[in-house]
Amino acid sequence: MTKIRVGILFGGKSAEHEVSVRSARNVYEALDTSRFEPVLIGIEKSGRWIAADTHRFLEGPADSTDRHVEGSGDDTVMLQPESKGALEPTRGGHMDIDVVFPILHGPFGEDGTVQGLLKLADLPFVGADVLGSAVGMDKDVMKRLMRDSGIPVGRYELIRRGRSFDADRLVAELGVPLFVKPANLGSSVGVSKVADADRLRIAIDEALRYDNKVLVESAIVGREVECGVLGNEDPQASVVGEIIPSADFYSYAAKYINADGATVRIPADLDETVTERVRELAIRTFEALECEGLSRVDMFVTEKNEVIVNEINTMPGFTSISMYPKLWEASGVGYTELITRLIELAIARHERDAKLKTSYE
Repeated sequence: MTKIRVGILFGGKSAEHEVSVRSARNVYEALDTSRFEPVLIGIEKSGRWIAADTHRFLEGPADSTDRHVEGSGDDTVMLQPESKGALEPTRGGHMDIDVVFPILHGPFGEDGTVQGLLKLADLPFVGADVLGSAVGMDKDVMKRLMRDSGIPVGRYELIRRGRSFDADRLVAELGVPLFVKPANLGSSVGVSKVADADRLRIAIDEALRYDNKVLVESAIVGREVECGVLGNEDPQASVVGEIIPSADFYSYAAKYINADGATVRIPADLDETVTERVRELAIRTFEALECEGLSRVDMFVTEKNEVIVNEINTMPGFTSISMYPKLWEASGVGYTELITRLIELAIARHERDAKLKTSYE
């Protein structure tokens, strides 16, 4: 049987570069090699694509937090429009891939940019399409679409670079504590929790280091729950998990560095009615934001059992302590099987879309 060549694309020009490398290594090691042949494609922080060296990629501990993509001028590769998976090394040679698993988190990878390139190359790829990736990355646009779809979201205000804002008014109207977030980033990078106007100004400046738009959100008092979604036209929801942070909030370190940074409870200890509400909202959010393949939807459950959607992650982390694989494992879908299903969904969507007419008759 001819194996399907899976291009594992990782790294990228994002503050989440190191998380991507860890996720990719986990996927590489769990791939069903009886069906698939992995092809490692790294993206340096400069944006250069390289044919990653397998042995070097597997060196060192899998949970290292400072690994990054780095190559030489001899290993650069290019993917051109309508190449149908033909990777062209700049110095001769040739390598083909059949489908891409873009384990990229954050801008220049999870935001529709790489997805557009892969569509131009006529390649199947895991995860949301261009539109779903773009709106899933931009928390401001995401929340507007959810709100218009009748999905409950928290109160927030948007700050744009170069425009003045009144920190005292924001504190007075939104209350404290407040969460400040870059609009187009994940993994809690650049996120701050503040309790007064002076610290709010500092937090906004910090978030503007990473993006040109910043969200100032009212704190929602409640339990943090997460639900995984899997599928294309008929998406399914996983069991619900709960995150209990050891610190003030679920920070970057708690997610990826400190295994004791939070307690994960799967399944979450929720009333059956609330659990079904969470799962229903996860699928509604997935569909409202035009997602396919996979997503993780993060929510809050208040003391009154109200469920409020916080955000969606269209390419959630796949590290050894990431929630998305854990949620599906608890739902009866193991890590290797989950990766296989995602690849199959990518190929099925590509075959479906290939039937669409591109000329008028």
